[in-house]
Amino acid sequence: MKQHELRPPRGAKSARKRVGRGPGSGRGKTAGRGMSGQRSRSNVGLRPTFEGGQRPLVQRLPTKRGFHNPFRIAYTVVNVGRLAEVFAAGATVTPELLRDLRVVRHLNRPVKILGEGDLAGALHVHAHAFSESARAKITAVGGSCTLLDPQIVETATDEAPAAS
Repeated sequence: MKQHELRPPRGAKSARKRVGRGPGSGRGKTAGRGMSGQRSRSNVGLRPTFEGGQRPLVQRLPTKRGFHNPFRIAYTVVNVGRLAEVFAAGATVTPELLRDLRVVRHLNRPVKILGEGDLAGALHVHAHAFSESARAKITAVGGSCTLLDPQIVETATDEAPAAS
């Protein structure tokens, strides 16, 4: 087969519509544009959102406002008071342990400790972020705050399946 022998498959191409060629053609006189009106005129270029003078839908809807920071880190927050309810004095608190005990819901977010509530005993807390009040309350009762990297969040689903 040569290049000049190539043809599109039958039915793939249709003849162009010839309008304004007399009453017998079915598209004569007004050429399918109707009797009158804005769209019956020549050189009428209407934007796709035009609604005949009515306020277009795209202008009636509320616009997006504000700024969305793509670099924002969304933390799962836990208050110091909640840690006091769940853990005994002297315990070591890790994000994995908080997930296992269902203290935090989002498994794939870093954990931030906030300072609402009181601590009775010392806790050794490992988290991705601490508020100043939480850090003060934990260290005041003899506990420690260990900062983890918020970019590295380990979840239970990241573990490889056991080989059988």
